[in-house]
Amino acid sequence: MSETKGIHVEHGPGWSSIPTVRGPFRAGEKVQLTDRRGRRYTEQLVRGAASQTDHGFIRHDDIIGRDPGVVVISVSGPRPNQTPDATPDAAPDAAKAGLDASPDAPKPWKGSRSIGGWPYMVMRPRLVDYVLSMPRGAQIMYPKDIAQVLAIGDIRPGMRVLESGAGSGAMSLALVQAVGASGELVSVEMRSEFANVARSNVTLFMGHEPPWWEVRVSDFDSATAAMPEHHFDRVVLDMLDPWNRLEHAWRVMAPGGVLVAYVTTTSQMSRMAESLRGSDHWTEPEIGETIERGWKAEGLAVRPEHEMIGHTGFLIMSRSMAPGSAALRRHARAAKDTSRDIDSLSPAERRSRLEELELRDISDRKLRKVLRDLDRQTAYLASGTNDPAGDAAATADREGTTRDGR
Repeated sequence: MSETKGIHVEHGPGWSSIPTVRGPFRAGEKVQLTDRRGRRYTEQLVRGAASQTDHGFIRHDDIIGRDPGVVVISVSGPRPNQTPDATPDAAPDAAKAGLDASPDAPKPWKGSRSIGGWPYMVMRPRLVDYVLSMPRGAQIMYPKDIAQVLAIGDIRPGMRVLESGAGSGAMSLALVQAVGASGELVSVEMRSEFANVARSNVTLFMGHEPPWWEVRVSDFDSATAAMPEHHFDRVVLDMLDPWNRLEHAWRVMAPGGVLVAYVTTTSQMSRMAESLRGSDHWTEPEIGETIERGWKAEGLAVRPEHEMIGHTGFLIMSRSMAPGSAALRRHARAAKDTSRDIDSLSPAERRSRLEELELRDISDRKLRKVLRDLDRQTAYLASGTNDPAGDAAATADREGTTRDGR
């Protein structure tokens, strides 16, 4: 057990920092069923229960106690809401599958049986599979972005991490495993419903609620006000207005720590970047997004998949400065103004500041030279004469223009 100025983490005996990854399947854990067409089903194993698929039912007792990588065969059974009268031969199959054959209402116009006999591979789900299939309260952060948060945030075992916005627990689950039992994760979530969803999803995947993870139902400002200064190594912000939380985040982060913010729109990204630049506490922000595309490789048919995962959000990274030190800033070109809105200028101001506002990207000298060259060429075309000397002069003039770039 460890307690540091309001941060309480207790490590009980027998707890592991990772979920079960080997050994026979046990009742209560999640499994992934995959058929020959690649369709996947994520189910929780319950003794005596069965899961319905598009091709029959999978009996959980056929899986419990067996090793991952086995193949099980689905069995036939009645579809939901069918009467025994409509399916007189369904009751024996239902009993075999551990199902209740009693209906809610007869629907004779529908097929009454789910035909089995299909093979299904059984594996423990990977984190990416579980995240995409788990119950959601809030929208999850996509696995491709979660991986980048861990990479650019340099989140390692033993670190103290503060997360704002637990949501459905996708990012929390990755952070819990990244810091491990020797680390500490505190997730701040404003809505108690989302906090409960996150707790349940993490517990189902890990097999227990990790004791080094604490979920606080609170707003970020109130939660950080009660935390010790410079306690955390990393801060992850997944919220609507992270730029309004920078001072609070800096106060609880150790000097040199890494801040990673996830936002979805360009306006949020721009405002966050400018807020970081406007504060002496944070280094120049680094901004990026991740595009994911799969590939098909079957014999000589090697090509990208038709579908891809495009923009889902922006990741913004910055590092905290030590107290009393100001971050260094890049020197922008003095002749360019990228912060002044052109709509706020009068017509006279626009004309006087054409160069500064980047409305022209060519100098007057170069423009005159281009016009002279075009006049010479059009005059030569109109005259229809063949003047080798003029051609040579024009060629030399063009080559000189190319060499000096003017």
